[in-house]
Amino acid sequence: MTAVAGLAGCVENLQEHYQGSFQGLVPIEVHSESDRHYDLTLEAYETGTNRQTYDESYTVTANESASLPHLDATEQLLRVTRYAREDDDATFEEVTITSSTKAVTVRLTDEELILDIDRGEGADEASPAGEPGAGNPETNESEPIDDEPSDGDPNETTDETANEPSNESAE
Repeated sequence: MTAVAGLAGCVENLQEHYQGSFQGLVPIEVHSESDRHYDLTLEAYETGTNRQTYDESYTVTANESASLPHLDATEQLLRVTRYAREDDDATFEEVTITSSTKAVTVRLTDEELILDIDRGEGADEASPAGEPGAGNPETNESEPIDDEPSDGDPNETTDETANEPSNESAE
């Protein structure tokens, strides 16, 4: 009986120590619907520390599909940048990856770069505005990202400004 209790404590300590390594993986698929070749860069940064967690570059040919190395299913910002080979035009999209993220699909067309994020059952917590596309609750386009960060920033601002100062002045 003592050995079982000791083993349970050991497993619990290991889980606490290696918490990040027990997280899932997020597959990344790239699908080109374009008639042109594009260079693609994918970078991910850990939320809070801004530590780079992913850095991959690829040349995507016309009408090609590819599976890329997986991301860790942890809180991080993924930035995908598409470079046109004929000119210096670059387009990028950003999306937050969380533990509920099941897959990322990057679609390239001649007109745009599209990120489709499958959040699985946790889709409602990621982005309420994305509910009509249940399989793709979060589809990003460059202008909404640049003008109005709607995923994580409002929660952080609310927590910092609304809760902390009012609690200190009330006491």
